[in-house]
Amino acid sequence: MPNIADDRPRWRSTTVLAVRHKGRIVLGADGQVTYGNTIMKSDTKKLRRMLDGKVLVGFAGSTADAFALMERFEEKVKDYPGNIARAATELARDWRTDRALRKLEAMMIVADAEISLLLTGQGDVVQPTDGVVGIGSGGPYATSAAKALAKHSDLSAEQIVRESLAVAAEIDIYTNTNIIIEELGSAT
Repeated sequence: MPNIADDRPRWRSTTVLAVRHKGRIVLGADGQVTYGNTIMKSDTKKLRRMLDGKVLVGFAGSTADAFALMERFEEKVKDYPGNIARAATELARDWRTDRALRKLEAMMIVADAEISLLLTGQGDVVQPTDGVVGIGSGGPYATSAAKALAKHSDLSAEQIVRESLAVAAEIDIYTNTNIIIEELGSAT
């Protein structure tokens, strides 16, 4: 017997990409939000700055869930100043074990001048080896393009993010070309 809940339309907020390259950390995201097979909004901002602009956060998944997680992450960063890895680990632990948080459906990328991390509801906190990570339905396409461009071009981090998100928009129906970029200097 099919699960009726699986047939319901889903909200989708999609592609976010982080690239750490040539002394910069750049996060980019498309602006599309889709409900079922309908584009509901084309200019959503899926990136936020925290802690006086020192930390960048990007999210994919349920927008309300992502905002709840971002608020929790901001609290954790204040509890562990200057240590986003510890803050992310504590959030991931809570996300996995807390009954209310466990139901939240979103993924996040967090970055500061020193580190980029992927956070998931399964308790994952992953630091990409090469400084490139993408999330959302177009994340794998954008990540693949960014890895190739970082290795085989002289483009800046911002240019890599823009081009990679454009590639994802050509492939993934839940990604558009309304790209928003946030950038920080990098410690590496």
